Amino acid sequence: MEKYSRTDAPSQTAFPIDKAGIPVIGIAAFATAVFALLGIAVLALTGLLVTLFICYFFRDPDRVTPVLEGGIVSPADGKVIKVERLESTHFAEGPCQRVSIFMSIFNVHVNRIPCDGRITKIAYYPGKFFSANLDKASRLNEHNAVYLETGKGQTLCFVQIAGLVARRIICRIQDGDEVARGHRFGLICFGSRLDVYLPADTQVLAAVGDVVSAGTSLIGKLA
Repeated sequence: MEKYSRTDAPSQTAFPIDKAGIPVIGIAAFATAVFALLGIAVLALTGLLVTLFICYFFRDPDRVTPVLEGGIVSPADGKVIKVERLESTHFAEGPCQRVSIFMSIFNVHVNRIPCDGRITKIAYYPGKFFSANLDKASRLNEHNAVYLETGKGQTLCFVQIAGLVARRIICRIQDGDEVARGHRFGLICFGSRLDVYLPADTQVLAAVGDVVSAGTSLIGKLA
């Protein structure tokens, strides 16, 4: 039987929502209330539906993380759109393997740490906003690259990439932080992508077409 653990304390509400969504939900709910008081039924109903969708988008469900030595979990919910070996890339020194995960607006957008280790560098790039499923998005879109070093000295990089609709990347960790597999570290608003760059000798467990969940789905195992 597989063993699981909780990296983060369980939420104290039945429907946990990321704090980044609270102001947006508040604005939508206020507008809905104003339309309702003015008796504008169509706008009030539309506002209610929009408010409910925003609550749904910013949902932040609790997760349990598999306990596996060297295990790498998906940092995002979504669909694996690319698994490939790269001889060189801007995000890694030398050969590596890349797993790309595309998040639609219907996925949970809270991102989680893929592996235990220490954050050694965070690099933000204010780029374009091409559709996140395009290959050029990984290089040209606005993105935030997080570099992590494991206890064995292996280096991983996971990159939050803004998409066509996404206009805000949130990262709540800093250089030097000690982090644990499955720990929440940020989110990308409204549809996006996350690339994970793994050491070349990593055993990749994900395949194109897989639907994965952040903090729960194993996508690889370090050598």
